[in-house]
Amino acid sequence: MKFADILAALALPNNTAVNQRIPKKLLLENGAPTASDKRSINEGIEEMSWLASLKPSNIAVPEIKTDDREYLEIAVASMCLRPKAKSARLVELMHRSIPYPLVLISEQEGTITLSLAHKRISKNESGQMVLDSLPVTETFGPDPLPRSEKDFLAAIALASQPAANLFTLYQGWLDRMADLSAARVTGSFAIAPNTGCSDAKRAAFAEYVSLKQEIAVLRAQTEKETQLSRRAEMNLAIHALETRMRQILALFS
Repeated sequence: MKFADILAALALPNNTAVNQRIPKKLLLENGAPTASDKRSINEGIEEMSWLASLKPSNIAVPEIKTDDREYLEIAVASMCLRPKAKSARLVELMHRSIPYPLVLISEQEGTITLSLAHKRISKNESGQMVLDSLPVTETFGPDPLPRSEKDFLAAIALASQPAANLFTLYQGWLDRMADLSAARVTGSFAIAPNTGCSDAKRAAFAEYVSLKQEIAVLRAQTEKETQLSRRAEMNLAIHALETRMRQILALFS
């Protein structure tokens, strides 16, 4: 996948375009970085750009203000990283630095990462927005794209997302990312019937991956085990883990 593939799939209106360079100073001053982070920013980032700004005035989706959230606009940005850059940390710092919910497309050595993270009003700093949690990411390799990723791209157009307000719009993209996580397990991309279920789906996906790794370790240990009773115990443990994996797959179907 290429950077332009995701941007094209979002199908943003022309009047949302910003296309301005983002200076590293923004991250250095607003991302609350450590000394190590500052080195990573200066040494690891090649270029950053503010691509688009989605506002009620240009996409006809209302803002939302509550005691916990203030979604006045959604930013879309890109970040090009050098080969040895600490990508996960730099993605997090970028999300922390932008005062709006951010759709971030990152590129590093031909690998593309899409990341989003909900934000809330800080309880400790008046007027400040902070991350609800670490950014949610999906990573894409070079072409050719698997069917699930093609289906994902077909599902993320702006016009296809819920439009009650900017929060539900942003949540729609998070839900599609969760659908892609599920597709990486099941092999088939399907849009979940319920909105806002992305956290549960990602947790189930993470558990599935963990179980798969645990089973691989147990099987390797079983092959080396010489005691029959111990081998039987390991096989029972593997069977229990496989049962749980099938239960998780049922959740995705």
